[in-house]
Amino acid sequence: MSLIDRIGKTLEPLMLVMGLISPIATMPQLYKLYFSHSHHALGLSFTTWGLYSFIALLWTIYGLYHKNPTIWVGNCLGFLMYVAMVVGIIIHTGGTF
Repeated sequence: MSLIDRIGKTLEPLMLVMGLISPIATMPQLYKLYFSHSHHALGLSFTTWGLYSFIALLWTIYGLYHKNPTIWVGNCLGFLMYVAMVVGIIIHTGGTF
């Protein structure tokens, strides 16, 4: 087994945890959007969050295709978080973004 294979095998569980932490990092932004600072929704980029959603969806599909939970678990959660941001932006801006 090569060095890169051993490193990859060692990182696999850590990367699964990182895949879970990354979407959770969006939660403070969601809280502000929905509960504490919704009046700032116009300052959020619909395009950026929409692209994040689309990219996470593609990674989720790719991870499912390859049967690799390290890829699809975090990206599926990320997709849900990013879509929640998109929906919140639409709700709080009245669709004027």
